[in-house]
Amino acid sequence: MSPNRPSRPENILALAGAGADGDLSDSQESVWQEVVKRVDEVYSDLLRYESDLEAKNAELEEAQSFISSVIASVSDILAVCDAEGRIVQANPAFVTLLGRSEAKLIGAPLPDVIVEDDRAVARQFLYAGAPAGDCELRFSTASGPTDVMAINFSSRFDHTGRCVGAVLTGRPIGELRRAYQALHTAHLDLQHAQKKLIEQEKMASLGRLVAGVAHELNNPISFVYGNVHVLERYRKNLSNYFVEAEKLEDSAAAALRTKYRIDPILADLTPLIEGTLEGAHRISEIVKNLRRLSFNRAHEAQKIDVERIVAVAAQWAARSKKNQARICVDVESGLTLWGNEGQIHQIVVNLIDNALDAVRGRADACVTVRAREKSGGDVEIVVEDNGGGIAESAFDKMFEPFFTTKTVGEGTGLGLWISYSIAREHGGDISAANRPEGGAAFTLRLPVGG
Repeated sequence: MSPNRPSRPENILALAGAGADGDLSDSQESVWQEVVKRVDEVYSDLLRYESDLEAKNAELEEAQSFISSVIASVSDILAVCDAEGRIVQANPAFVTLLGRSEAKLIGAPLPDVIVEDDRAVARQFLYAGAPAGDCELRFSTASGPTDVMAINFSSRFDHTGRCVGAVLTGRPIGELRRAYQALHTAHLDLQHAQKKLIEQEKMASLGRLVAGVAHELNNPISFVYGNVHVLERYRKNLSNYFVEAEKLEDSAAAALRTKYRIDPILADLTPLIEGTLEGAHRISEIVKNLRRLSFNRAHEAQKIDVERIVAVAAQWAARSKKNQARICVDVESGLTLWGNEGQIHQIVVNLIDNALDAVRGRADACVTVRAREKSGGDVEIVVEDNGGGIAESAFDKMFEPFFTTKTVGEGTGLGLWISYSIAREHGGDISAANRPEGGAAFTLRLPVGG
């Protein structure tokens, strides 16, 4: 029997107040039998209630043990405060963080364990009636302030719905911030490296074009120098003529004119000078085209003559290759767009350059460049070749940096990637497809702009 369990009365007669001889009247005996019955029922109920109470107490202890084990296993800090902000419960993570025993924490005001500069922030959420919310706090320990922690305050209510305190949970975010900072630094470094690679590819592209440009420069310079030397000889003849003509009579002037071929010289001076001017003009145009490859003014937009830029790009790309592919240019007359001329020139040169590589070795090698204005306000420049086409495995990778199908030393794998990036910066794009009749087609789409 439980020590607190009520004992059942055994001497009913004593309770009934029987006489000395123990006899009861019939009415008294009936009353007390009813009393005994009621006592037995109450006693049974007490035994049942006690058993239920013991079972519920065991369930409560089990639930309390489960909750305590869960709180103890949580890696985030957790603290429960009363309406005045005093700590009434703390989990092991919070105890370990502060380096104090749980006994010293219980009853201590929560602001006392927070770094002084952060206490004002905590007080906004801590006391009864304060709103729930998130903040960042540092806690004071014997070794100094902790890392910044992301803290959540939630209001705590009793069974009547009255706010009786707050619950604090949190985790450190210092490591996360450092990781984000490292990621940001790595991203900046990657952007810097990307810009350097782009500039290197631009210089490499310029170097490939210099071979063709040098040939183009040599021709006009050669006939400019040749014409200048001829003009110098003519000048000497004319000088001698006029010097001697002054010493002779008019009758001898005709003979001298014939001797020094004055008339043919004078007739030849005009085409010589025109040829010299033409050569100088060609040199000027070549220099201008070289200047257009300057990418220092990346954000400067200007009106671009598509017909001219395609023609120049085709000439430059052709001169940088040794193959004798036929290049056909078909550009809609008067077609213009707005953008950075040097960058658009770079895209077209890269696309034609790749097309010429694709038809290398073919007897009927042909590259076609077409440009039209499409409905919707876009300019479409299509570069087609009759080469072997694009492998299916290359479609998903062709615009990625360093991907190339060329042999080692022939390509860096950056041309299409740079071209695609420039097109995207101008609000357009580049797509590729295989032609039904063979070969590949690259389509550059750019908004007219302006």
